[in-house]
Amino acid sequence: MKNYSRSSGVLIHITSLPGPYGIGEIGGNAKWFIDALAKMNQKYWQFLPTNYPENYNSPYDTNSAFAQNPLLIGLDDLIEHDLIEKEDLNPIPNFSSSKIEFEKLIKWKMPILHRAASNFIERDDRESQKFEKFCSENSFWLEDYALFMVLKEINNNQSWIYWDISAKNLDHTHIEMIKQKESRRIQEIKILQYLFFTQWTELKNYANIKGVELIGDIPIYVSYNSADVWKNRNLFKLNSDGEMLFQSGCPPDSFMTTGQVWGHPIYDWTRHHETNFKWWCHRIKYLNQLVDIIRIDHFNGFAKYWEIPADDENGLRGQWQVAPGESLLKTLYESIENIVLIAEDLGEAAKDAAIIRGKYNIPGMQILQFSFDDDSAPKINANTILYTGTHDNETSVQWYNNIIRGNFGKNINEKENRIKYVLEPVSNDIHWSMISFCMESNASVVIFPIQDMLGLGEEARMNTPGTVGNQNWTWRMEVGLLDEKVINKMSNLTKETLRK
Repeated sequence: MKNYSRSSGVLIHITSLPGPYGIGEIGGNAKWFIDALAKMNQKYWQFLPTNYPENYNSPYDTNSAFAQNPLLIGLDDLIEHDLIEKEDLNPIPNFSSSKIEFEKLIKWKMPILHRAASNFIERDDRESQKFEKFCSENSFWLEDYALFMVLKEINNNQSWIYWDISAKNLDHTHIEMIKQKESRRIQEIKILQYLFFTQWTELKNYANIKGVELIGDIPIYVSYNSADVWKNRNLFKLNSDGEMLFQSGCPPDSFMTTGQVWGHPIYDWTRHHETNFKWWCHRIKYLNQLVDIIRIDHFNGFAKYWEIPADDENGLRGQWQVAPGESLLKTLYESIENIVLIAEDLGEAAKDAAIIRGKYNIPGMQILQFSFDDDSAPKINANTILYTGTHDNETSVQWYNNIIRGNFGKNINEKENRIKYVLEPVSNDIHWSMISFCMESNASVVIFPIQDMLGLGEEARMNTPGTVGNQNWTWRMEVGLLDEKVINKMSNLTKETLRK
């Protein structure tokens, strides 16, 4: 178990990094950002899940608990390793510098990636031996995933529940026929996962040499239309036809009076326990290779979770169910070396989660924006990861502007006065006031979204929970925003508050 030193870091997803190819990538601009973190004396880079999104481009709704998003593969690195030519990129679309245009991006980039994979197959060198080693070490998920993606394509990208019956039910004869007929396509999918892994491994090594640790993120749930559910139906609460009996979500609260429906399948925790949590051990162990610290999204679900009937459109009829989180964590810590966890423990079940967090000294989270809802000044727990906000919140500038405009209902003057008293914001510098307050606090670790450090408003919000659409997950940091002035200011503040 890690004892955190007094330190700080920045939250920005890989996709939000600047660059010429429509989306943030693993390559040169990621290394540029690591260099910037080192100059700012920041110890951590936190990002969102890097798995392959299934629905609405959300990194929290993925088609595999293991497979990584090939759209993050760095194209310049592929050119450098002679897997594609620079001319293969032409014509490069006129991408927005502030938003990811996913439809345009996928249409342009995926054929380039498949060309790189095809060229990889044609080569006969030492790299192919490394690839075979990667496939062997990851056979527990890679073969099924590649097969799943090919079958999904054959079945017009429909959910596996609507596939041809032989594919849906993993008929052995049919599966073997597909493996032979589509062997090259299956191989290409595996190669893209290998290329991601090799590029990412180099990036992690670069970060660690610079004194920066990577905080990865793991969604507690996976998409129903995922290789994991298709292949491991016994690990989820499904009926005999493979249909969901229950779905994920959360109960009604002051923000959503009808609750939220997330739509993921619910784990059959009894079956997981019977396998000694084998699937979970594989999952955490694989991610642990890629990052230094793992943040578990909706950690509360390890204690108890809101189970909603599969056909319901809101969370009103859901019920709390108990999860075997203590047994799961015991197994994870005994099975995986050097595992370091952070718990996203926000929400109604936080008190239940705190019991199992405490047994393993896993720090929880605290959001400064939420800390002004009480009448007293914010109380900061030392054994916590303190954030100004997260990817799910308004940016701090947006949050404060909404308060002073009176958009948050009654007693707004009292709340505004309390914020001003605690933070002493000066003109438009509320974001620096909030960052400074966090940095000066007794929290062991402070993390702030890059949007807050740059003082950006509602145009830079990453996600609005409970909504779907083209605005979520699309924000990108434009070139030049993170300049030497901001870097020096952050560096000085970090030194003054005795953090690293």
